[in-house]
Amino acid sequence: MKKEVRFAGFGGQGIALAGYILGRAASVYAQLNATMTQSYGPESRGGASASDVIISDREITYPSIRKPDILVILSQEAFNKYKVDLDDDTLLLVDTDTVKLDAENKSTTYQIPFVRTADDLGKKLVANIVMLGVLTAITKMIPKKAMKEAILVTVPPRFKDLNAQAFAKGFEVGTNALEERLQKA
Repeated sequence: MKKEVRFAGFGGQGIALAGYILGRAASVYAQLNATMTQSYGPESRGGASASDVIISDREITYPSIRKPDILVILSQEAFNKYKVDLDDDTLLLVDTDTVKLDAENKSTTYQIPFVRTADDLGKKLVANIVMLGVLTAITKMIPKKAMKEAILVTVPPRFKDLNAQAFAKGFEVGTNALEERLQKA
């Protein structure tokens, strides 16, 4: 098993942190191999941001993504930049409220209200954790327990409860989205 995952959005959305947590969940708590690279624009907040994670049950010999298997997008600018990487085999997770898809998109797509779900919990800043919950539920590439552990050991202690709620809600939203898709198939 080898999966290449790209998270993309803008600075301040926790894109790099999401990549770090996914890599930690894979390597420390699921005993897989993982690499993580990140890029961001010159602005500390508001500029382009991306985080690439490769997860494999074998040795990873090249640390950069060649073609993402999974693309998670939280901003229109990021979608516009990375849509060239989409093909029929790409799993695309996009924020319902911030990303308008092209008509020619043929990849398997889930439109999820990441930011709105986080806002309903009281903090838009946990949209990245909601996103990890959805990713965990839909892809099943990392066990739920491993992802939750990685989140809880990474976030500051005073935010553990909020992040645990965000992950649980994201997992619920992702499970519902997956079940809905399977019922339609």
